[in-house]
Amino acid sequence: MPLQFALIGYGKIGQRHAEHILSTGKMTAVCDIDKAKADEAGKKYGARVYYSIEEMFNSTEKPDVVVVCSPNGLHARHSIMALAAGHHVLCEKPMAISTFDSHSMINAAEKAGKKLFVVKQNRFNPPVVAVKKILEEKKLGRIFSLQLNCFWNRDEKYYENSWKGTAALDGGILFTQFSHFIDLLYWFFGDVKHVQSIRKNFSHKKSIELEDSGVALLEFENGIIGGINYTVNSYKKNMEGSLTIFGEKGTVKIGGQYLNALEYQEIENYKITDLPAGNFANDYGHYQGSMSNHDKVYRNLADVLLHDAPMYAGSLDGLKTVEIIEKIYKAAEVMN
Repeated sequence: MPLQFALIGYGKIGQRHAEHILSTGKMTAVCDIDKAKADEAGKKYGARVYYSIEEMFNSTEKPDVVVVCSPNGLHARHSIMALAAGHHVLCEKPMAISTFDSHSMINAAEKAGKKLFVVKQNRFNPPVVAVKKILEEKKLGRIFSLQLNCFWNRDEKYYENSWKGTAALDGGILFTQFSHFIDLLYWFFGDVKHVQSIRKNFSHKKSIELEDSGVALLEFENGIIGGINYTVNSYKKNMEGSLTIFGEKGTVKIGGQYLNALEYQEIENYKITDLPAGNFANDYGHYQGSMSNHDKVYRNLADVLLHDAPMYAGSLDGLKTVEIIEKIYKAAEVMN
């Protein structure tokens, strides 16, 4: 019997998930407070329609997996409700917008004996996979430092009539735009122990409550130092999403707009070759997001639930991303 899914939130990213649910199983229920969106999804996918979370979880719905695509600030509440109701959960990024909420989600999953998956699709980008491999094989030797650049564009239209840009439901652009990039820092280099940072709002003062630009300096537990320069003020369009790594035996840069290209490599007695082509970026009309690897996310989810395969990214990974972002934002509060 194919896996059955319930989808919470049928916005831009929820619509992306709905397409991939079809390739993995069946969407039996959809919930959105926007009745027109919920009705549209119900009609398109033959799913039962609900307009509130309480209504759905008080019904007789018995999906295997609840997919949470609601605003960032609701991820914890909706995931915990789904876990408590006895369902596995696939939560979109970010896992939550506080470490407290992230821990609460993990505790709820453990109490319910259910899986809590967190979307980390950039881990599947071909150059990211290749660089992860050479780091594990110590091809770069001791790592000294890194530079993460996140230069995207989000104009006023993006924030119109939206929860995006609000402190309560968005949390900041490191959560909404760049959490996948922060995830790779943890995946590649481990925990962060010390942070200095500044964040400012230059050109979105009328539309958002939070920053549109920031700079952070990091020191990792293993002694690696790094910098993050991030903004949504790149003129007219996304410019770059890149990570450069400096080691004793090599330098590597993953670049492009979405960490989707191997832009530079100089490695002692080694060269990364024959990278497979990656997927296109998620296209949302007047803006784009990260590389679309949700097909691989769903493939892994099915393998875990049906064949007991290892989870490619779980709740601990989600928690660590939130921890690092929270450290950056707290350090900025001290500096400003």
